[in-house]
Amino acid sequence: MFPLTEENKHVAQLLLSTGTCPRCIFRFCGVDFHAPYKRPYKMKKLRHREELLNELQKFLETEKEELISDVPNPPPKKIRLQELEDGIDGIDNLSQNGEGRVSILEDGSIASKNSNLNVCNVCLGILQEFCEKEFIKKVCQKVEASGFEFTNLVFSVSFPPQLSVREHAAWLLVKQEMGKQNLSLGRNDIVQLKEAYKWITHPLFSEELGVPIDGKSLFEVSVIFAHPETVEDCHFLRAICPDCFKPAKNKQSVFTRMAVMKALNKIKEEDFRKQFPCPPNSPKAVCTVLEIECAHGAVFVAGRYNKYSRNLPQTPWIIDGERKLESSVEELISDHLLAVFKAESFNFSSSGREDVDVRTLGNGRPFAIELVNPHRVHFTSQEIKELQQKINNSSNKIQVRDLQLVTREAIGHMKEGEEEKTKSYSALIWTNKAIQKKDIEFLNDIKDLKIDQKTPLRVLHRRPLAVRTRIIHSMETRYVDEHHFHLYLKTQAGTYIKEFVHGDFGRTKPNIGSLMNMTADILELDVESVDVDWPPALDD
Repeated sequence: MFPLTEENKHVAQLLLSTGTCPRCIFRFCGVDFHAPYKRPYKMKKLRHREELLNELQKFLETEKEELISDVPNPPPKKIRLQELEDGIDGIDNLSQNGEGRVSILEDGSIASKNSNLNVCNVCLGILQEFCEKEFIKKVCQKVEASGFEFTNLVFSVSFPPQLSVREHAAWLLVKQEMGKQNLSLGRNDIVQLKEAYKWITHPLFSEELGVPIDGKSLFEVSVIFAHPETVEDCHFLRAICPDCFKPAKNKQSVFTRMAVMKALNKIKEEDFRKQFPCPPNSPKAVCTVLEIECAHGAVFVAGRYNKYSRNLPQTPWIIDGERKLESSVEELISDHLLAVFKAESFNFSSSGREDVDVRTLGNGRPFAIELVNPHRVHFTSQEIKELQQKINNSSNKIQVRDLQLVTREAIGHMKEGEEEKTKSYSALIWTNKAIQKKDIEFLNDIKDLKIDQKTPLRVLHRRPLAVRTRIIHSMETRYVDEHHFHLYLKTQAGTYIKEFVHGDFGRTKPNIGSLMNMTADILELDVESVDVDWPPALDD
């Protein structure tokens, strides 16, 4: 059944006569169900001519005579009727032969070979050839050539900003005509161009690529349309509403969709009509495809690492552009993940960090890596185990365990532990005075000692100056000789252990030196455990 009613007939005839395509006519007539939009303009075989334009033409045949008297300043009746016939036939031939209508240009953009033929004065061709099967196939070819692995996708489009201007002009025309019949048409009564476009294209993309369209998919295909007459159509808005069009550093043009919509909401109807034709003029060209982009949302890999070297920073150590050490924990892990996931870049994070000369032992330190725009995302648990083994075989400075794929939300568990959990350390302490075993035993009895730590001098260049209260939950000593002993500590996360030992010129109070009434320093430090129960432990 044809979707328009007798009530729509006059508006549909008027829009068609001014150069509006059938699908845009449906939008302005409030057709909000999908099926009519999906009808092709014309089938390739002549025996299937009863398609969208032909049906619309049949529906409107009885109104042609009446239309002539309604168009402002109409040409002679005979000439105008001939133009109307030619226009309908010309639009009907928009996709004739079905082949060669859309081509990929040398710069990679896609355009129509007959781009000046009966282009819709509202959508600029978006709802004409750019939602037909041939164009969809061109886009899908680029998607398949991109090398991304995906099982579903989300499809997004970006339209030239002057489409909003042209739609506004057509709306004012239709609103005026409907007002003569004591009917109203609000801007929200018009089916959005983007909605209609997706109604048509989503099933075609899904069929061509063999995967469902899913708004929650991490894989996004976006098509960016452009038009050569954007400035010509929009410049009057800038003159009337200059505050809406302020240059932005990351925008090539001031005429963005948001800026244009902001201006259209401010401008008065009578001012708009003086500056822009209602109905809008037929365009000189059809839209072009500026870019087809494929991108995959980040995936996250987590695990725990042990660091066995006292000459390895957690992250690349670069000062004034000069690299101080050849590698880092971050790189030894991430280089392998980047290669396997075919990602563009990564972001490394962990539950705290150790100094370059500190080892991390025990069950390791939790870490997570965000892999940006990965081309491969599906792995079996066995493949992840093999990847972990590959990392571990590549260096004797680190080892990784419990490697697994996680969600972005799950990383929050790791960050929570940075300040809230406890950490255990072992340190080799030196004293300037000779000591006996009895001189250090009192430390074993101290529980939940509160200390105040002013930001250490060694990290003052990257941390704000502040006094932080931390708790030393427990200490245990093991005598070595008259100038050395081992100290085992369990502390609140975020405690600066080295400063707790030597005092940092009085910036940490109390400290081991002040408690023992002598000078103390730390020779070696190991992280024995980071008590964050994340990520979940896996079987070897």
